[in-house]
Amino acid sequence: MLALAKDITQEIPTHPQESEIPEFKEYMDYQRKVNTEKLLFHSLDHAKTYLQKNIRDAAGETKKLETYLKKAFPLSHGFVADADTLLLMLRKMVNAQNSTNNWYRMNSFYYAVLYDCVERFVNIFNRLVLENPEKADDYRVSEGVEVDFDDWVQIYFHDLDFLIGKTPDYLHYTFANRNRAIRKFIDEAIQAGTPREEAIKKAKDEYSLDPSTVNLLLGKQVTPKELELFYTSAENPIYEALYTTESGEGFMDGESLAHHAYFLTYQIHGKDEEELARLMDDVSRAGKH
Repeated sequence: MLALAKDITQEIPTHPQESEIPEFKEYMDYQRKVNTEKLLFHSLDHAKTYLQKNIRDAAGETKKLETYLKKAFPLSHGFVADADTLLLMLRKMVNAQNSTNNWYRMNSFYYAVLYDCVERFVNIFNRLVLENPEKADDYRVSEGVEVDFDDWVQIYFHDLDFLIGKTPDYLHYTFANRNRAIRKFIDEAIQAGTPREEAIKKAKDEYSLDPSTVNLLLGKQVTPKELELFYTSAENPIYEALYTTESGEGFMDGESLAHHAYFLTYQIHGKDEEELARLMDDVSRAGKH
């Protein structure tokens, strides 16, 4: 299985504050209606199937295939050398997702591809929910509800460092703040006379950037080494600390790190950037008292 920021094989947990906040319970009820295992499978399968079809249909016409790649993979196609390499990455992700014996960790190149795949499929699926609900039900991605892509990314991605310098169609609030800070750090270093490559390497140390993210920022394309997925046995409890309520890292009794993550996404859900800025400012001031 693909190892995202949460265990996609585990049921969405209940939260100790659901009984106290009706709106939060509604939000968690929505989370429990979305099947991320199915969402990943169909997103990757759809992307792989249609990329194969367009490679065949293009029959060597480079411009025709490039037009499709820009449409279907608007973010990641520029990071990948060619359509065949992109297809290889999709096959690796599909095989990883279908494996129940191992967890497969991805680098920034793979996350960029996954982002494009899920975004495209969610748009298709949500139209089906509205226009052809019976067909949507066949996918078993959700229980009759549209999938909120922005919210899903907030829950299941570790970061969006591959979007540094990009302008996505979604707010991605918590990740966007980090990305702006990294971009500002690099720009200020360059303005102070630091060569771009050195400035990016300084940002790597300052913000613990993945080596693949550094290559993305340097404008490099995916290398053979970066095409490898790192795996560990499914018996390895890689999510244990995330779901325990006894780690002492939550912000209230009986709260795990996963609980806290869901409550944070609930707090930012549906708000615009100005509202969120005020919310975070209030939280910051409260923390000082």
